[in-house]
Amino acid sequence: MLSVVKEVKSRHYDNAARQIQSVETRRRILEAAAALMVERGYRATTVAEIARRSSVHVDTVYELVGRKPVLLRELIEQALSGADGAVVPEERDYVKAILAEPDPARKLATYARAVRNIQGRMAPLLLALRDASATEPEAKQVWQEISDRRAANMRNLAQNLEAAGGLRPGLSIDEAADVIWATNSSELYVLLTVERAWSPDRYERWLSDTWCRLLLPDTHREHQL
Repeated sequence: MLSVVKEVKSRHYDNAARQIQSVETRRRILEAAAALMVERGYRATTVAEIARRSSVHVDTVYELVGRKPVLLRELIEQALSGADGAVVPEERDYVKAILAEPDPARKLATYARAVRNIQGRMAPLLLALRDASATEPEAKQVWQEISDRRAANMRNLAQNLEAAGGLRPGLSIDEAADVIWATNSSELYVLLTVERAWSPDRYERWLSDTWCRLLLPDTHREHQL
């Protein structure tokens, strides 16, 4: 009887150790994929190179993560969520904070802080995906999925602002969503923080201030952080 219990425990520990090893290997694969895609671009990066850099067999890349489009989608999902995998928008901490905050200016300040953090992780990857989408059908599909979801999320934010009385007179929800969509783009983040050498703090302050000026009625701008 004791030998059976020991065998069961041994199998349990072995399985747990393998799971931990798989998680660590998967992390290395994603880190290698991110570095290579930013350095060389999506098209020039091969799964074989990702495997070599992460010290695994090519089959392991496919088994633990998947093909290149899956790799890139997973990397962007991690950048968006700040976690090890995808997190639906309504479960993200900053989204919960925005929804709970009654003041429109504070909502925008909260979102500006989130965008700063997200773009710091995501901008190089998203621009690599954008460039690849011009010639790679699979990358184009991922790009379109993320672009459509991003536009929908911006409209949700604009609707939330409107419900809180936070849109200036004459500004529609669609127009407000387009303003947020354009100004929180990876392209603009790179232009300001890389090309113009802005600090992340300066970018965040500018983004919050710009949104308050463009979107909010005068009464709410007075409460701007």
